[in-house]
Amino acid sequence: MQTALAKEIQNTELGREADAVLHQCVHCGFCNATCPTYQLLGDELDGPRGRIYLIKQVLEGHAPGRRTQQHLDRCLTCLSCETTCPSGVRYRELLDIGRDLVAQKVPRPARERLKRWWLRRVLPHPERFAFWYRLGRLTRPLLPRTLKRVFPAREPAGAWPAARHTRRMLVLTGCVQPVLAPAINAAAARVLDRLGISLIATAGAGCCGALSHHLSAPFDALDYARRNIDAWWPAIEEGCEAIVMTASGCGVHVKDYGRLLRGDPAYAEKAKHIAELTKDLSEILTREDLSSLKPANRAAIKVAYHAPCTLQHGQGLSGAVETVLESLGFILTPVAEPHLCCGSAGTYSLLEPRLSRQLLKRKLKALQAGRPEVIATANIGCLAHLNTQSTVPVRHWIELLG
Repeated sequence: MQTALAKEIQNTELGREADAVLHQCVHCGFCNATCPTYQLLGDELDGPRGRIYLIKQVLEGHAPGRRTQQHLDRCLTCLSCETTCPSGVRYRELLDIGRDLVAQKVPRPARERLKRWWLRRVLPHPERFAFWYRLGRLTRPLLPRTLKRVFPAREPAGAWPAARHTRRMLVLTGCVQPVLAPAINAAAARVLDRLGISLIATAGAGCCGALSHHLSAPFDALDYARRNIDAWWPAIEEGCEAIVMTASGCGVHVKDYGRLLRGDPAYAEKAKHIAELTKDLSEILTREDLSSLKPANRAAIKVAYHAPCTLQHGQGLSGAVETVLESLGFILTPVAEPHLCCGSAGTYSLLEPRLSRQLLKRKLKALQAGRPEVIATANIGCLAHLNTQSTVPVRHWIELLG
């Protein structure tokens, strides 16, 4: 794609990065075939190819307006387009640049600004989010039926084994997951303990920064990344062999720390090393002998597996969880359109509820078609979103093992 970037951005690092991505795109349109919002809306500007064109216009000096902002907002950042693209276009990098530039040039209505401010000030902080969650639980009887399932009863975490093995790995505690589903990390710790690995939760590490990053607050996002690096670094120096992610949405972002902090001389090398050590839980288990996890006398359970976009597209780990589950005797039911997003996409379900609900309905129809006993997934956002409408229990896949 030919470009003529505006002079003020032409010779900047940002401009060079954007220009390189734009030159990769040949406008073939293959991306639209797997884009969820293009499938729903049929609008060229609500597909990756159209959004790339809009961002190109902004980079070339055209003044964006609310229409441009809305088309970029509607992108789920599911990255299905990156999986599909034959040219290897790094769409996520260009989208980040485009959204940040448009955010600087186009003021949002006060109501939108307030909502985004509240999300950034509450969700990344477990103690604040826990307050609002408890308030939601208390008022649940008064809520409309559609909102009641947004606040399910919190399940106890269960036992977390003491650190007793030579092999040790860190785990990201996260922000909303400890409040919504504390049993996930505890289950991961129990499973890894049976494999001879101690899972360690480090005080000081928390939100990965993805939420702020996708809400065009890059400085906040980088501060979260630096805090996590500082919290993890002593344990890494002591020999922890990996940083385990039980939420694929966090995993794809932490694996990008090296790129995001490449311009920070104090953190660039550390961030690169952190990104290299970061592994999704499924990556750990596929490399281990799982014979000790095989049940002795348990009937096979029918599972519909929902692969989060952040795992299959963002991290390129299609099939990893399925391999583990099938090796342990679970029966996976067929799921149509497995590449399509469920509509959760971080805060997307709160910011674009109409489109999110449409995608959720489509996804649940596909997941429940095989009459599974349980739906399993690998990301807390997908889990919570699916649970709001599913007639089948939804669990993190590691909970089925531990």
